[in-house]
Amino acid sequence: MSLRRNLRIASAAGLLAAVSTSAALVLSGPAHATPDRPVPAAAEEKAAVAPFIYGEDISNHEPDHDWSASPAQFGIVKATEGLTFRDGTFARNWRQIGEKGIVRGAYHFAHPSNDPIAEAKHFLSVVNAQPGKQGDLLVLDLEATDGMSVAHVNKWAKTWLAYVKAKTGATPLIYSGWNFADTYGRGLAEYPLWVAHYSKAKGTVTPPADWKSWAIHQYTEDPIDENVSALSADQLRALGRPAAKA
Repeated sequence: MSLRRNLRIASAAGLLAAVSTSAALVLSGPAHATPDRPVPAAAEEKAAVAPFIYGEDISNHEPDHDWSASPAQFGIVKATEGLTFRDGTFARNWRQIGEKGIVRGAYHFAHPSNDPIAEAKHFLSVVNAQPGKQGDLLVLDLEATDGMSVAHVNKWAKTWLAYVKAKTGATPLIYSGWNFADTYGRGLAEYPLWVAHYSKAKGTVTPPADWKSWAIHQYTEDPIDENVSALSADQLRALGRPAAKA
C-alpha cells in the first residue's frame, strides 16, 4: 500500500469518484497513505524497540514477489478496490503466504463515493473465493476521500467495518496514513490501526486521533512496503477470522 504511488495518481481522484469501473479503479494502484518524507534521525532509529515482528504488504505492482524467500512474519496483500477491481496477483499471493505459514491478510482499497455495503460485499466475495483459515486478517485501506466530507468518509468507514465484522466474526484493521487517520478516523478506535508514517523510525510512531495504540506501523516503501507489528503473531491472528463452527 505504498503512499507515494497514490500521490502520483492524486490528479485522477475526481475521475475515480465518478467512475467505478475496473478500468478506472486500476489507476489508483496499491494502497498507500500520504506519509511525511524526512529521513528519520539516528536517535529515532535507536529508539525503535525490538520485540516487533516484521511484515510486508504488496499488490499487483510487485507481481514477482517471492514469499518463500521473504523474512516476513506476516504478509498482507491487496484483494480488491472499489466496486469491481480484483487484484490479479491476489490468489497467488494468498496461496504462497498460506504455504509459508505466516500470518496472512487481505485488504480492500476504499472509494467513499460508492456504497460501503456494496464494496464490502465485493471484497468478501473475492476473499471467500480462496481457501481461508483461522486468523486470516481483513483490512480496510482508507486513504481516499473521492471529494467527500470528513463526516461522510468517517460514516462510510464505520459502515464497511461493521458489515465485514458482522459477516466474518473478524475485527477488521484500518490502514491509513497518520494525517489521514487523524482527520478521518475519529470514533474508529475499536478497530486496530495499521498506520503509515515514513518519517518515523520503525515502531516509534505515536497513534493518531482516538487510538491509544497501533497494531502495525508501515515505516517505508523502499524497496517494498515494510512494516513492524507491536503485536505477536498469535495476537495478530486473534484479530482475524475465528475458528469455523463445528
